[in-house]
Amino acid sequence: MKSSRRKFLKIAGVSALGLGAKPVLDVLAASGEHEATSTPEIKKGKDALTAKRWAMVIDTRKIESEEDLKPMIEACHKIHNVPDLENKNHEIKWIWIEEFQHGFSTQEYEFADERVKHLPFLTLCNHCENAACVRVCPTKATFKREDGIVLMDFHRCIGCRFCMAACPYGSRSFNFRDPRPFIKETNPEFPTRTKGVVEKCNFCAERLAVGKMPACVEASNGVLTFGDLDDPESGVRKLLKTNYAIRRKPALGAGPSVFYII
Repeated sequence: MKSSRRKFLKIAGVSALGLGAKPVLDVLAASGEHEATSTPEIKKGKDALTAKRWAMVIDTRKIESEEDLKPMIEACHKIHNVPDLENKNHEIKWIWIEEFQHGFSTQEYEFADERVKHLPFLTLCNHCENAACVRVCPTKATFKREDGIVLMDFHRCIGCRFCMAACPYGSRSFNFRDPRPFIKETNPEFPTRTKGVVEKCNFCAERLAVGKMPACVEASNGVLTFGDLDDPESGVRKLLKTNYAIRRKPALGAGPSVFYII
């Protein structure tokens, strides 16, 4: 890991001399150091939940206020050892609340229902079909599984934050300081992170591996539905078939796997 970090910093120094980002990535590719020796996988149990492409549907009609969303956020952050930092500049967010005009800044909302325009929206990593964060990561710390989930190998992350710059949804957080002292109650079943590492929502891949739904889904009281987008009989497909739903910044072509019924 130290060798990888030194290698990257050395090449980053070359880019600072004026060669630009693309030659740097080309050098990394040529060196082979960005290729994972083995793709990090979460061991799946016999009861593991599987899908061709996981997706989430958020039914905003069941949301009245921010209080309805807090149990989902708390469930997610507790199980994934997300620190509670008072400094907003250092805040770590896996799932959070956003206003419509900010979360859906590219959508036309002038004539939208007033309720929608003032509704709190739950936002998280969209686990995009065409994930820009995966393409720009020089060490392959960010990678996409066959089932569509975009994951992170914290041990391979060198903190360059290319993925943060590439993500159009602001779905990644950087640990500017050691997060461990700020975890109220550590969950020993999920790894803690260190200073200098990027992190984000992982669609609860570790829970799916043992037959459990994402923590936020279990705490949502029916607001969230999770399932296989490629299965016509799945709950998410049935909801999308019978209701009008939107996605964040669809014109970018990222192909978000999170849908919002409005």
